[in-house]
Amino acid sequence: MTSLINEYVERVDFDSYEDFAQNFKFKIPEDFNFGFDVVDKYAEIDPDKKALVWCDDNEDKIFTFKEMKEESNKVANFLKSLGIKKGDCVILTLKSRYEWWYTMTALHKIGAIAISATHMLKLHDIKYRLSKAHIKSIITIDEDNLIEDYTKAEAELDMNIIKITVSDKKFDKWYNLHEEMDKQSNSFKRPKGNDATNIHDPLVMYFSSGTSGNPKMVKHNGKYPIGDIVTAQYWHEVIEDGLHHTAADTGWIKAVWGNLYGQWLCGAAVFIYDYKRFHALDLIKKVTEHKVDTFCAPPTVFRFLIKEDLSDIDFSSLKHVSTAGESLPPEVFNKFKEITGLEIKEAFGQTETVISIGTFKWLDPKLGSVGRENPNFKIDLLDKDGKIVDIGEEGEICFDLSADNTGLFDEYNSDPERNQETRYWGYYHCGDKAWKDEDGYFHFVGRNDDVIKSSGYRIGPYEVESAVISHPAVVECAITGYPHEVRGQIVKATIVISNDYEESEELKKDIQQHVKKVTAPYKYPRMIDFVSEIPKTSNGKIIRKIIRENDLKKFEEEN
Repeated sequence: MTSLINEYVERVDFDSYEDFAQNFKFKIPEDFNFGFDVVDKYAEIDPDKKALVWCDDNEDKIFTFKEMKEESNKVANFLKSLGIKKGDCVILTLKSRYEWWYTMTALHKIGAIAISATHMLKLHDIKYRLSKAHIKSIITIDEDNLIEDYTKAEAELDMNIIKITVSDKKFDKWYNLHEEMDKQSNSFKRPKGNDATNIHDPLVMYFSSGTSGNPKMVKHNGKYPIGDIVTAQYWHEVIEDGLHHTAADTGWIKAVWGNLYGQWLCGAAVFIYDYKRFHALDLIKKVTEHKVDTFCAPPTVFRFLIKEDLSDIDFSSLKHVSTAGESLPPEVFNKFKEITGLEIKEAFGQTETVISIGTFKWLDPKLGSVGRENPNFKIDLLDKDGKIVDIGEEGEICFDLSADNTGLFDEYNSDPERNQETRYWGYYHCGDKAWKDEDGYFHFVGRNDDVIKSSGYRIGPYEVESAVISHPAVVECAITGYPHEVRGQIVKATIVISNDYEESEELKKDIQQHVKKVTAPYKYPRMIDFVSEIPKTSNGKIIRKIIRENDLKKFEEEN
């Protein structure tokens, strides 16, 4: 058994959360490079150690660390031959293709900046990203019109971009990754001198959509992977030489903190199911058939799962499950535990961070809470005047910039105004609201823009969603504020109902009465909209912003 975690933390094992909070500390070499010091190191000391177990609906592949080293070296040599060097930005739209893992490793070895993006990008989104990040190269799948849109965007922007695809098809002025890899050596020497990397160099950047304006370009440095040791070891509770899966495609930062950095540093392999169309039941079948030990998914996936017939699923291999991205409704927690015997442990993180608050391994899950703070951060809840709020009071989640903060982003790239707006009073202000109870557990309320202000009340969407989804007719729910001339806003529920029910005014009234019984009556949804689908990101996170924008247009047209 081999694990590299001991090389990067002062101490691995702790007796309690208090012991963890007081004594956890990183030790990070200045010249750390994830590609060489993790992937290649495993290939040297345990070449047959599993790195990636990948499947789609037709085939299975297993990559050892020796194979991951050799494949990444071929990619690195190919990219270097094209002139890609340290500091160059490369955008990846590879969905959950296995090429993403060794291409990311190759980019880290070169010192190029990896920018993973969702395959759902449209022409407008692509043009913004190519120009904003001064993209040197594109590496992409051939799906969702991406090849055509990338080619068109490059022409319209008058850019000269190195274009690479993993497709078997031929495209004019596009390189084929596999054909070019076949021409390369599987050895790649660690760069020296000015080409060498260190922990202060930019490593990855992610475009993260805010509540307004264009997407932010979030930049992380070379020590970011080490910050995810906390994510993997103490929240995911990965098992050395075991198998972990986080349900997230590679277009979102959850892929690196859930399916790459921390898991490999802690000695676990990663399982990936590259599906054509997402179905929760198909995913859990693949997870259990491949004997995954630890599993993480957004609450949406668990919501779908508890509505399925899981009687034929063998959950015996699963030792630990976790969730983040949205608040987990108590109904979902309780039902999943009833079915599997497993308690889902929540956490909070952003594109700008690793897991910063979590229900870590010594902590019992508390319904409605995302847990306690990652000891690598010092997190305070501040009011609008910058004062720390009292226990039980809502405040903005803020990161004290004097702490270690390994895993906190460097900056919003090329955006000094936004950096100033979020870093002041000695804190990074993350824009999310929470309150803390007497046990030190944080309770997430919502984004500043998600909090509904109605007739003087402040209503967090997650507590209402939990109440709505506990109604037997409701499969999914998104709570937003709808404009109102007198109340300011009213609570609106956008709901997907079960096939066993029919839409009706009577059902709306029944859901409203149900909510009044399970939570404070003033929080009930005065407006209910039945829909076939709720807008979500590709990793299942509800996009309330789209609902709010559509409702605002409707309100303005009617008034």
